[in-house]
Amino acid sequence: MVVTPNLYVLLILWTNMAQPGAQEEKEKTTALKDLLSRIDLDELMKKDEPPLDFPKTLEEFEYAFNDQGQLRHIKTGEPFVFNYREDLHRWNQKRYEALGEIITQHVYELLETKCNMSKEILPIDASKDEPKSFIYLSADALTNPSKLLVLIQGNGVVRAGQWARRLIINEDMDSGSQIPFITRAMEEGYGVIVMNPNENYLEVEKPAKSSPEPSPDGSDEPAEKRERKDDKEMRKKRDFYEKYRNPQKEREVEQIPIRENSSPEEHTIYVWDKFVSKSAAKNVLIVAHSYGGLSFVELMIQREAEVKSRVRAVAMTDSVHNVWHQEAGKSILEWMQEHCCNWVSSSEPLDTPVETMLPDCPRVSAGTERHELTSWRSFHSIFKFFANALEAQDCEAKPCTSVTTRSSNRAKHEEF
Repeated sequence: MVVTPNLYVLLILWTNMAQPGAQEEKEKTTALKDLLSRIDLDELMKKDEPPLDFPKTLEEFEYAFNDQGQLRHIKTGEPFVFNYREDLHRWNQKRYEALGEIITQHVYELLETKCNMSKEILPIDASKDEPKSFIYLSADALTNPSKLLVLIQGNGVVRAGQWARRLIINEDMDSGSQIPFITRAMEEGYGVIVMNPNENYLEVEKPAKSSPEPSPDGSDEPAEKRERKDDKEMRKKRDFYEKYRNPQKEREVEQIPIRENSSPEEHTIYVWDKFVSKSAAKNVLIVAHSYGGLSFVELMIQREAEVKSRVRAVAMTDSVHNVWHQEAGKSILEWMQEHCCNWVSSSEPLDTPVETMLPDCPRVSAGTERHELTSWRSFHSIFKFFANALEAQDCEAKPCTSVTTRSSNRAKHEEF
């Protein structure tokens, strides 16, 4: 920290005030007020932290994705550096978040250009001025008569098309986005719906509070009241100074919820009701990561009969659902045992059965101990799991010579 002349005087004054034989309390207060009023706190603070103004595009950030889908600096070829400014963690974090917002928009563009998906606004009957969300649909999402894949990500900053923003920035697009799942599904003849469960509200900036006009000389206030006000202002200024290492106040916002989509669970049920249940596909398959698994279980509780009639398999990846807390009934637990599998973070090899105390669904290793990587590491196993489930469904509908059955998902996983 740079010690300015004014700051040095302030420190001396505070020290002297604490010594025996100092002036009377009122005189000390008056002197401190005078000193604080002459220090340009705004200028002092600006020297410590740069403005929280960041680039609006990848090009302005001087980053781009290479042929391997890795984010690299366009001049140095180096990966993204979080600690761009030493000892300025908050500024670095805000810079990272600004880049994250750009990544979100970039993924949206890829969904539309690379995956040929279209955006569907929610609520479907939204008025012009109300807050809105959206999901992405493949061209045949509602008309494909055979099979439909639904993707539900976890909670937090991730939006449609992402499993983990951190992986997109620090690893590559394949591991952190849903694009490999979408392209593989389309190649295998699926329609696809990409949910957007974390787009729950519109943020609007709060208007600045207006303060009442004081009288020119303050003569309409009692002297004691004016003195208390002066003391309060002095304390406020001093507190502000003490926190000068975190000087830039963020804008105050209020959140306006999106109708019928104000939480991940509500969003999942809404998309089911308005899109999945109305689709032509006789076979629905779901990938649900982390909190997405909890949202699916809530959907199951609220729409049990419908889910059972349409969903053939659910691949969870490190799901955080809890059937006891969510009060899932016996019939739901039995169905989950038969139709769900949870690929969990584990040091065991991929698809190794993992013991659990919960009676909901089989758990197998995702082949990684990193929570955010579980979807990508289990990618091939998930599509094999789906293929087995669809084959078993066909065997139920007509005589089948295949030995594959749905009597034990555990046995299937051991084949992976």
